[in-house]
Amino acid sequence: MFITFEGTEGSGKTSQLHPTADFLRQQGRDVLTLREPGGTSIGEQIRKVLFNLENTEMHPRTEILLFQASRAQLVEDIITPHLRKGGVVLCDRYADSTLAYQGFGYQLDLEPLRALIAFATHALKPDLTLLFDLDVEVGMRRRASGGEWNRLDAYDLAFYQRVREGYHQLAREEPARWVIINAEQPPGQVQEAVCKAIVKRLRQKSG
Repeated sequence: MFITFEGTEGSGKTSQLHPTADFLRQQGRDVLTLREPGGTSIGEQIRKVLFNLENTEMHPRTEILLFQASRAQLVEDIITPHLRKGGVVLCDRYADSTLAYQGFGYQLDLEPLRALIAFATHALKPDLTLLFDLDVEVGMRRRASGGEWNRLDAYDLAFYQRVREGYHQLAREEPARWVIINAEQPPGQVQEAVCKAIVKRLRQKSG
């Protein structure tokens, strides 16, 4: 089963990844945790380029293609082999981030992006996508208070509002795949909601 964690800045999705993996391992699952961009040697090198605060002149098309390059390597080397042997993959961001950030955020045509994503991933889609949703201003305050600050954190509020709205549109288009988690709750309640959603989907998949 392939599960992705999505959300705007400061949504807390990253901090939920490893507790979720621990929960699933206690259920006897073979769990792999990954992050995007990155997850492979090549992907981590691309991540450094993408997030470098000095690369302010990077064109959106360049950014999009770098994300797909990292993603292609991750799918080929790590995700697909683990799924083939019956494991569970938890990934901090995946293709929906490209549509939300580079598509809705930059206000670009989604169709070329979808084609690029399909090429990079062999059309591999998650079985479940969890959207950690919260007010953008709350998320940015959280983000500013700690953690690594990178080039993609430096956009204005309107950009992140478009990203959040984009996520909601994507969820409306594929309601069977998405579950929206209220990320303004305390972390323990968020984790409870995450585990509940995953257990439900695992039962549906096995049944």
